[in-house]
Amino acid sequence: MLGKREYGDYQTPPEFARRVCLYLKEVRKLTPSAVVEPTCGEGHFLQSSLMFDAEEYYGIEINPEYCNICKKTIPDARVTVLNADFFSCPSNTLIKNTSQVLIIGNPPWVTNSSMSNLDAQNLPQKTNFKGLRGIDAVTGASNFDICEYMILKLIKEYKGSNATIAMLCKTSVARKVFQEMKRNKTPFKCCDILEFNATQVFHINASACLLFIQLSSDKESPSFCSMYDFDNPEKPKKRMGFIYGRFYSNLDITVDDFEGQCCFEWRQGVKHDCSRIMELTREDTFLFNGNHEKVEIENDIVFPLVKSSMFKKPVIHDFSKFVIVTQRTPREETRYLETTLKKTWNYLNKNKELFDSRKSSIYRGAPSFSMFGVGEYSYSRYKVGVSGLYKQPLFSVLYSNDEKPVMTDDTSYFICFNDYDRAYTAMLLLNSERVQNFIKSIVFPDAKRPYTKKILDRIDFSKIIRRLSINDLKKTEFNLGLTPYITDYLYDSFQDSLRAEQLCLGF
Repeated sequence: MLGKREYGDYQTPPEFARRVCLYLKEVRKLTPSAVVEPTCGEGHFLQSSLMFDAEEYYGIEINPEYCNICKKTIPDARVTVLNADFFSCPSNTLIKNTSQVLIIGNPPWVTNSSMSNLDAQNLPQKTNFKGLRGIDAVTGASNFDICEYMILKLIKEYKGSNATIAMLCKTSVARKVFQEMKRNKTPFKCCDILEFNATQVFHINASACLLFIQLSSDKESPSFCSMYDFDNPEKPKKRMGFIYGRFYSNLDITVDDFEGQCCFEWRQGVKHDCSRIMELTREDTFLFNGNHEKVEIENDIVFPLVKSSMFKKPVIHDFSKFVIVTQRTPREETRYLETTLKKTWNYLNKNKELFDSRKSSIYRGAPSFSMFGVGEYSYSRYKVGVSGLYKQPLFSVLYSNDEKPVMTDDTSYFICFNDYDRAYTAMLLLNSERVQNFIKSIVFPDAKRPYTKKILDRIDFSKIIRRLSINDLKKTEFNLGLTPYITDYLYDSFQDSLRAEQLCLGF
């Protein structure tokens, strides 16, 4: 019995459910004709929403124990509690008076992959519900919050009406819902996010909010979403939204316009899902794997490794961590190792069971010991990389003194260069105060991975070099604690080469 874990269960405390309903009644002036709580649990929102004095109330709950609790604690003839699965029970078919519907609640705060790992049964049908393409559809981008799926399902059910949706969820989910509504051209009057302290309410460490959406039958909808503090909802803290189709995390700050298309291609690091075997640590002159076993293999395909947590200096060129890279391109046959690198082949085969048990579908049907995120770009002599996970980005020049290419893990991103001077100049530009401020305007630090390829691709170097002077770079160099190296000549050379490349590429 998986119990609460299977249902992603965080029951809303009665006093907080009441606070939410009071806010909707007194601040938003809602007078619903019908109230629906799609995953009602013990019915705390249903109980509190009786203050609206609506004509009809509906609670949907898959757990029969919770259904019984609801029926006993809310003895009101207007309240109907259904023991049903949300995914197969459209609530809009239950309502008699649809003049003003309020959908309120607290859907499960788990992802589809988390629930699959628990072998949970109350999952939506596994469809590519956002219409993802290519690799996004088979890797992490297709993992989604059940809460997000549920809210989008409700929006689809009530699209074209004047229904109000008020849901507790992670703030990251609320942002994705807003973006999906704009992407799908869903008409709505307003979409607001009211952040609250999840530690106090649910005793969990998460960025959480009340997502408030008023749907509409009009064709137009606002291009922004206002963010409030639930404890002080009179004035918005900031607005996020779209400008000319580009999404910004803060529309209320003034930053340089470095928006565009990056002329360098941002790449993701290597993915192998077998770190205990593939990642090695050097101790004195010996290599050890994650099981602290001494590893004696050929050095040919062992490369320096910078993991996300290691981006702590602006220039990284000494290493204690290494990684075995078995391929130069994805799905390249690995049998060559058997004849050319016998020690490595034997070492990998000794641990073949671990490789074969990798769950990701990208390895399905691929050669033994396959990796992902590899290409000729992986073997570039110089890189400028960044962790995708840190709240504050530090861009670092990566190179090895022995001229071996430096690899990064798959939570990191990098661009490639043929010489140190160009890499160093690009690093200074990206770490400059003005560029950092622009980046802050397009990311959300509380996201699981604030910095992604999509975010980094928006940094337009051609705009940067038109606005930043050599003094800006010297200031950045000083702030990073680096020995003076940048010169007018280096910056001029970088600018000339960049303009030449852009002409060739048609930028």
